[in-house]
Amino acid sequence: MRGCALALSAAVIGGVIFRHWVMAPLAAESFIGSDLRARLALLQCAAALALATVTFISKSLDVSILTPTIGLAWSSALSAPFVLAGFTSCGAGIVLAVTARRSTVLRSLELTLAMLLLGSIIATTHATGRLEGRAALLAFSAMHQAGGAAWIGALPYFLLALGGSMAPATRVAIAHRFSTVCVIAVSAIAISAAAKYLWYLAAPAALYGTANGLMASTKALLFAALLCFGAGNFWAVRRMATDAGAAIRIRRFVEVEMVLGLAIYLVAGSLTSLPPVVDLPNDRVAFERITDRITPHAPRLSSPAHSELWYATEQERVNRLAQAAHENAPRAFVPSAGIVPVRTAADIGWSEFNHNWSGIFVLSIGNLALLAGQRRGSWARHWPITFVALGIFVTARSDPEAWPLGSVGFFEAMRDPSVIQHRLMAILACVFGFFEWQVRIGKLAANRAAYVFPITNIVGGFMLLTHAHNLENIQEALLIELSHIPLGLFAIMAGCARWMELRCEGPISVRAGRIWPWCFVAVGLILLFYRES
Repeated sequence: MRGCALALSAAVIGGVIFRHWVMAPLAAESFIGSDLRARLALLQCAAALALATVTFISKSLDVSILTPTIGLAWSSALSAPFVLAGFTSCGAGIVLAVTARRSTVLRSLELTLAMLLLGSIIATTHATGRLEGRAALLAFSAMHQAGGAAWIGALPYFLLALGGSMAPATRVAIAHRFSTVCVIAVSAIAISAAAKYLWYLAAPAALYGTANGLMASTKALLFAALLCFGAGNFWAVRRMATDAGAAIRIRRFVEVEMVLGLAIYLVAGSLTSLPPVVDLPNDRVAFERITDRITPHAPRLSSPAHSELWYATEQERVNRLAQAAHENAPRAFVPSAGIVPVRTAADIGWSEFNHNWSGIFVLSIGNLALLAGQRRGSWARHWPITFVALGIFVTARSDPEAWPLGSVGFFEAMRDPSVIQHRLMAILACVFGFFEWQVRIGKLAANRAAYVFPITNIVGGFMLLTHAHNLENIQEALLIELSHIPLGLFAIMAGCARWMELRCEGPISVRAGRIWPWCFVAVGLILLFYRES
């Protein structure tokens, strides 16, 4: 929810920047019609209302969890700085939603509200909590957030503007003005990111040896990919006057940029929940341990018995004690009760078995998808059915203490966030496997059905990037993240490639169609050789 709130804040601020710095000068010269201005205002209104809703729910949950946990009074919790910052965002979002639809609102009022919204975001960053160099860090954080809003947050408005009916010269003028804003925004992001790296990380080893550094590295990789698409649009904008197809390519690239931008904000939301590396000199994972963990070993194809797992053995011990005392035995594990499961050798083996066999499923999918593209491989077009089998496998095996193998009921297990994510991932696999199979065999001829596949890939990638493991050992949790983050990145890459295959024409579509099956091969190999010991 933090990542969604950051993305929506960027969309609201980006809308103000786009409408007042890109579109307003052209509208004043009567180049932009009132219909397009109304649609841009409606988009900003929707983003502002969504921001207010998400922020209100998020802060309400924070307060409802905080008060009973530490015995804090509601009045004290509601006066906490992070809560006040959240409700300031709500208020600014609501007012901006109202002002966006009114053409008579002063430009200075919307800019003031956007600055207030930006300030509420900065108030919940690491910079606010620093004791040294706070002023400089706040300035760099503001530069970073403003740059992201001016570029990534304004992309939906740019996409909407390019699709409007207008003279070609007007479309070129919009693209050139927005391109200039993007160049300034990218410069601000790069400068502020370098400053924050020197302040918070300060050591190359921290980029892979800590959770904060790993997420920062992931964010940098996504930013580099975003820059590649941005650079492609930068040059396409300068050919719009002579190339009739440039506008269509720009729109398709912007669609992918929006996906990558949302991924960046989700990662940024995870970053704010992790302490800066500079404050954690210990508990860093050594490079040698990482290389040892990622070195391929023979896959684990046989599973430990369910009765050997910590949950089962602990429940058996509790049952014996209760029987000796002539009492009813409590459950050894209760979801969301704050109990961190012990990871025994059997639990590790169970997890490795799950990941390795999932790798076999996904590797088969990638190879069958490649084969289906060959002249004699038409029979392989049924490869999406494998995803349904994978979803069933994940549902049965991912959480052994819960239904269907464990004693914890289906709905009760949903109190555990990791169980919810596992269930959602399984549902996603089944849904897009079924829909893509229907598309491949021709049962679903509608174009919209084909988009289920890339969208669910992208959503699954988002979930993997934000998926956390409830482990007491910080270093072990980081080592697991080292494999899950590439899985999320490859899933997003596969979804974007398939999206471009469907949306683009000519060589771009052909190249994109060749990329996404190899992404599945890569995911399959990572899972096949995944290990936790």
